[in-house]
This record gives sequence, structure tokens and C-alpha cells, in this order.
Amino acid sequence: MAPLLLSLTFLSFLLLPPPSFAASSCASETFSKNRLYTTCNDLPHLSSSLHFSYDNSTGTLSLAFVSAPPSSSGWVAWALNPTGSGMIGSQALIAFKQSNGAMVVKTFNVSGYEAIQESPIAYKTTDLSAEFGSDGKIRMFAKVVVGQGASSLNQVWQVGGSVTNGVPDKHDFKSDNLASVGKLDLVKGVSTTDSSAATSSDNKRNVHGILNGVSWGILIPLGAIIARYVKVFEVADPAWFYMHVSCQLTGYAIGVAGWATGINLGKESKGITYTTHRSIGIAIFALATLQIFALFLRPNKDHKFRLFWNVYHHSVGYSVIVLGAINIFRGLTILQTGDKWRTAYIAVICVLVGIAIVLEALTWLIVLKRRRSVQKTYSNGHASVQQPFGV
Repeated sequence: MAPLLLSLTFLSFLLLPPPSFAASSCASETFSKNRLYTTCNDLPHLSSSLHFSYDNSTGTLSLAFVSAPPSSSGWVAWALNPTGSGMIGSQALIAFKQSNGAMVVKTFNVSGYEAIQESPIAYKTTDLSAEFGSDGKIRMFAKVVVGQGASSLNQVWQVGGSVTNGVPDKHDFKSDNLASVGKLDLVKGVSTTDSSAATSSDNKRNVHGILNGVSWGILIPLGAIIARYVKVFEVADPAWFYMHVSCQLTGYAIGVAGWATGINLGKESKGITYTTHRSIGIAIFALATLQIFALFLRPNKDHKFRLFWNVYHHSVGYSVIVLGAINIFRGLTILQTGDKWRTAYIAVICVLVGIAIVLEALTWLIVLKRRRSVQKTYSNGHASVQQPFGV
């Protein structure tokens, strides 16, 4: 009962929405060289803001993008995407500190998820410059010719933690990083984001984590505990077997659903690959499927191959449990869930291990008591048989 309650607690933690942090108001920003802009927007992710003025007569967008990189050696980027709403195809302005300490703004045509290279972009740009403030924020300035009569543009913004040889390194893949896309309405002077898409992506990741946490992390270990300890009690035979099979089949079914959800997430997140997490997940699925075959290939207790089946069944089963726990922790790291979710799962593991230790001691006491009882009966029987021969 305790593992079930803790699993429900774990579920409730995972279902909680991630904390949000409000950015400071863009209206309080001031810029050097008396730069002024008609409009400013607090962007909803990465604590960033965009300040801009649009001159329809020349088709020029004057802008200041403000954001704080994860480190002083990091970078910030703002981009327009003329062909889509995501990163691929975006025409990016990226600001960072060079090795000599001077700030620079470079242009990048982001054509794929591989390492990017400095290149011309589809928009004419002028007055590119950047400043690194004492508050840890980079303020990037630019003028971009977007064309006369422009009304709505696809914008993308991003931050990263490091630069190598003058080229920005990959950014994090946290929820805020993945959701930093939207529309820039030049007529209304507002920035909007597709919050429903970001929420949908977050929900899918949470569902993936919940399904796998409950299946491989709770139900499968619980089924193993039932098989190892409950069967020792004669009153539980053969109920323990059906409890064990039910628990494992339910865990497998939920785990397969979680695995399929993960595969779907991978397809939707092209270029974002968590190789180790994915590889372990595939291994868990393959081993668990072997366990399902073990149910149908189980020989009788007195069969000559029963010993080999036991070795196969136990080794594969314990491998699934260990790999499942490892991959759940890796998944929690990827989801950036914070300490409370990790602590919740550690609590579940501690309860399961505690139950196993108590039952291990109890079952050994029962087994040893039975052995003494059998030995005493055998000794008495042996003496009664030998007595006539001694007479």
C-alpha cells in the first residue's frame, strides 16, 4: 500500500506546472547614445525584452534586444524567420564577448541543427553593436530592413552559455529555450507567442515522464518484490503468482505507452537528441519484452531447463529495474524538474528498498524455521527407522 501511495504522490509532483519567473518591465530600460524606441515588449521566455521602432517609409526595423546569457562568456540571439516559425531558417543576430573582451554582433543563417557558421542573412543589417552591462545583461542593437508594408514577422530569440572560436555553442533545451518563438506585430506593436504549442510540448514531456516513472520505476520493482517475498507465505500460493504477473503486465503496458510517447517526442524535436537516455530506453523496452516471452516459455518446476529459465528471468528482470531507475533520473535531469521531483522519486525508492529489507529478513526467518522443522522431522523419522536394525 505504501508504494502505491508514494507513486500517487510522485504523480502529483510531476503534474504540477513548472515555476515561472516574470521578467522585469522593459519600460525601465535605458540605452546608451540616447537610443529611443517607440515600443517595447517583455518577451515571455528567457527573461528577455525587445525594443523597436518601425519606419514604414524605408522598411527599416530599429531594435534593441536585451537578455542575460547563462554566463559572462555566453551569447544572446534574436532572429527573424521568413520561412517558418522555428529555429530552422531563422536569420539570426548573435551578440557575444570576443576573446579580447570586446563585444561583437555577427549574422548567422541557421539552416540546420548542426554547428552554425557566420554567414550573410536574408535581411540587410546596419548599425550592429552590443554592450555587456553590469547587471549581466547583453544589450544588442541593430537596424534590419524588413521591407515596406511589413505587418507581422516570425521572431526567435535565444541565449547560450559559451562560445568556441568565435562560434556560439549549443544552447540548453529547457522549456523556456524551446518556447522562445513567436510573432512580432509591427502594426499593433506587440509580441505574441504560441503558448498552446509550448504547453502541449510540456504536457507531452510530463506524460512521458509520468508513464515511465510509474511503470519502470514503481510497478516493475513492486512486482519483483511480490515474486521474491510474498510467495514464501504458503497462504499466498498461488495468489502471489497472479499478483506478480498482473503487476508486471500492467507496468509493461504503461511502460510501452511511455516509450512510444518518447519516440513521438523525438520525432517532433528534430535535432534535439538525448542519446544516452534514448539508448537506455530502447534497452529497457527490449529486455522487458523478453520478460513477456518468459511468461509463455516458463517450464514446469521439475523440468531440466527450469534452472536456466530462472537465471534468465531473474537477470533480465533485475537489469530492467536497475536501468529503469537510472533512466528515470536521467529523464528528470532532462526535464529540469528541480529537486522536489527528484526527492519524491528517491523517497519512492527508499520505501521500496525498506520494504524489501524488512521482507528479506522476515522471509529468511520463515525459511530457516521451516528448515529446522524439516530437519527435526527427518531426524526423528530416521531414528525410528534405524531403531529396529539396532535391536
